[in-house]
Amino acid sequence: MTRTPRHLLLWTVTAGLLAGALDLFYATGFWALKGVPAQRILQSIAAGLMGKGAFAGGAASAALGLALHLAMTTAMATAYAMAALAWPRLRGHVWLHGPLYGLLLYAVMNLVVLPLSAVPGKPVTDPVWIVCSIVVHMVLVGLPIAWCVQRAFARVTARASGRVQPRTTS
Repeated sequence: MTRTPRHLLLWTVTAGLLAGALDLFYATGFWALKGVPAQRILQSIAAGLMGKGAFAGGAASAALGLALHLAMTTAMATAYAMAALAWPRLRGHVWLHGPLYGLLLYAVMNLVVLPLSAVPGKPVTDPVWIVCSIVVHMVLVGLPIAWCVQRAFARVTARASGRVQPRTTS
C-alpha cells in the first residue's frame, strides 16, 4: 500500500492532461467551424488571468492559455482523487460519478470561476455551445477523470490482494 500515492499521482496527472486535451479538441473544433482560430481559443483562456491584453499577446498568451487550461484540468482531477480518498464510493460507478462530476465542474466554471476572472465581455449565450459544453464536461472531462482515478485505486487494490506482482529491477 506504500505505492498508493505514486500511482494515484500518475493517474491523476494523466486524468488532468487527458481531460484537458479532450476539452480543448472540442472547443477548438467547435469554434473552428465558426471561423475562430485555435490560437484565439487559447488566448481566451489566458484572458481569464490577463484580461483583454491576452488577445494581443500572440503565441505567448496562447501558450499561457494552454498551460492554464491543463493546470486547471489537472487540479480538477486532483480534487476528484482527493475526494475519492475520503469517499471510497467515488472509486466505483465511474459511469455515474464521472458525468456528475463533469456537470459539477461545468457549473463551477461558469457560475464561479468565469465571473470572477478577468475575461472581458459577456459570456457566450449560444444554446448549441452551452448544451454541447455541458455534455462535453460530463463525457470528455468528468468521465476520464473518474475512470483514471478508479484505475489508480484498482491497481493498488489488485497489488494489495496479490493479483499484480510488484515490478522488480535486475
